[in-house]
Amino acid sequence: MVVGGGRVGSYLAQSMLADGHRVLVIDKNPETCKRLAGELKADVYQGDACDPEQFEGSGVAQADLVAAVTGHDEDNLVISQLAKYTIKTPRVIARVNNPRNEWLFTKEWGVDVAVSAVHIIGKIIQEEATIGDIVTLLKFRHGKIALVEVVLPVDRCKVCDQKIEDLALPADCVIVGLIRGDDIIFPKGSTELKPGDTVIALTTTDLEKQLKEILV
Repeated sequence: MVVGGGRVGSYLAQSMLADGHRVLVIDKNPETCKRLAGELKADVYQGDACDPEQFEGSGVAQADLVAAVTGHDEDNLVISQLAKYTIKTPRVIARVNNPRNEWLFTKEWGVDVAVSAVHIIGKIIQEEATIGDIVTLLKFRHGKIALVEVVLPVDRCKVCDQKIEDLALPADCVIVGLIRGDDIIFPKGSTELKPGDTVIALTTTDLEKQLKEILV
């Protein structure tokens, strides 16, 4: 179920349809619902998802995933909480419109994954502007585990031409991927690092500094 039929919601619904999912879009605006019904090969339901009775009436109980992507953070939080705790939806994703509100989008509010466009754009800019610095892509388990990336310098790369198994990485830090040019590499212990590689690692947040010291 996609809650919110604006540009984000309609694009998300179209993408999920293209991937073979059955999609239900709910929006309280009748004109929006009429437009979506003509544009998408998805079920469209007119209703206010912040109203428990209307939300349940949409058929949300059948959903494996609810994506609350309205343009209002307060609505997305209410929808997430209803979906997770009243409907018992297995997976809930919520859009964060104002990055100042991101701290509210937690599991206590029923949010499994919070997505902030501003945060993502900021990370991309940071990634492009920094070489040799750790960029956090995602955090899990209440911020204790992070998916991070490090771009290895082209010059004076101290770990280049070394095998991953020889890096003496901490036990709670695993290199899960390499981006080399246009190629994505799923590394083994025998894989050698090369200048300019983007290293993707899964690590506990307290080991990020140590990982950076090892790689750069």
